[in-house]
Formats: sequence, C-alpha cells, structure tokens
Amino acid sequence: MKAKGTVQDFTITSEKLHESIEVLVYLPPNYSSLNKYPYVIAQDGKDYFQLGRLARTMDELLQEKVIQPFIVFGIPYKNVADRREKYHPQGSKTKQYIQFLVQEFIPFIEKNYSLINVASARALAGDSLAATVSLLTAMEYPYTIGNVILHSPFVDEIVLHKANEFKSWSQLSIYHVIGTEETSVSMTDGNIADFLTPNRELQRIISDYPADYFYDEFVGNHTWKYWQKDLRRAFPYIFPMNK
Repeated sequence: MKAKGTVQDFTITSEKLHESIEVLVYLPPNYSSLNKYPYVIAQDGKDYFQLGRLARTMDELLQEKVIQPFIVFGIPYKNVADRREKYHPQGSKTKQYIQFLVQEFIPFIEKNYSLINVASARALAGDSLAATVSLLTAMEYPYTIGNVILHSPFVDEIVLHKANEFKSWSQLSIYHVIGTEETSVSMTDGNIADFLTPNRELQRIISDYPADYFYDEFVGNHTWKYWQKDLRRAFPYIFPMNK
C-alpha cells in the first residue's frame, strides 16, 4: 500500500492583519517530530490543496523518490477583494500581509512543527497575484526566504522596479513559469492584462544576475489546468531528493 500524507488545519490569529486565519497543512507520510523538515508556504492556499491536488501530487512525488519529505502550509484568502488587498503590489494590506508572513506566521509554525529554520529550507509559492506577493516577500526578506515558486505571477511596473533595484538574487532559488497564451488575462477587477510580456521582462532582469533561476514558458493559459500539472516539476526543483 502506498503511504499517504496527512492533511490537517489550524487557526492563527494575526495582530498585523487583525483577523484569524485557518491554515491547511500537508504532513508527509511518517512525519515525526524527531526529524526536521523543509517547508513551503503557499498563498492561494486552498486553491493549491484543492485545484492543485496538492496532497495527491506530494504523495506521488515522494513515492517516486524525486523530492525530499517536506511540509506544505496553505494560507487561503477570504474572497476576491481580500485577495487583492493582501497580494496586489498596491494592495491596501500587502505590507501588513508580508509582515504577517515573516514576523508572525514563520515563527508560529517553526515553534509548532518540526521545521528547519534556515532560509534555504523555506519556500513561498503562489499563482498569479499569490505569486506576486510571494516574490515581493522574498525580495524584501532574502535572508529569511530562500526559495520561491512563481506560477504565472502578475507583474506590473512596481514589481519590475523592485526587481531592478534588488541586488540579492544570488540568495534565492527561483522557479518561474508563464503560459504562452497569457496575453489577454481576465483579472478580478474586470480588466484584461498581458501577463506574458512583463513576465519576460522580469525574466530578463533576473537572468542578469547569478541566481539559481529556472524559467519556462508552457503552452497554455492562466488556469489551474496547467499549474496543477506543473507542480510535478516545481516541487522537485525547489526540494529535490538530494538537496
């Protein structure tokens, strides 16, 4: 019988955001407090667990021995407006959300789970706007966050400016994909945006530095149909069996 991981949840109360958040957790098979584990924090957390079929994908990758055992924490958003407020580069709560991640969430989970507490064992992941805030957090705290998984991030002039100003790319391991059909993406604010062109510009900026950087353009659009399949490549890149 194939070993299966365990999905749990817990609630954390944030002083930065003035709210309580219910978090999903994937624990690998045979999780033990005697061992220390690297981990991923996924924004759009419920989407990663449900649309991304995260637990099943993790179980399969562990069975195939292509990843080391690690834990995944999924932080959900309440609704579309809440997501934009916390994830968008100009969101009214983006600064507070980033502070929540680094100053509240990471200390909480490292106290309550058996985790490796160094930057190289910590990763952030996200799709679209969730990828954007993951990247913004890593650029602000590159000595805290060592790895980032970016599935089709929203990239605007603010993100490109911060990327141009950022000089510590060598501290990060970055997995970055975008779809070739993401030229007319319908956004939650009702606008249509070209995601592909600014992602190519972001790739050009990062490639000028000696970063541990993977970039690829998949044939597809801005949906979980493609991101779900891509997890099988993203996770082994960040935490391969022999890392």
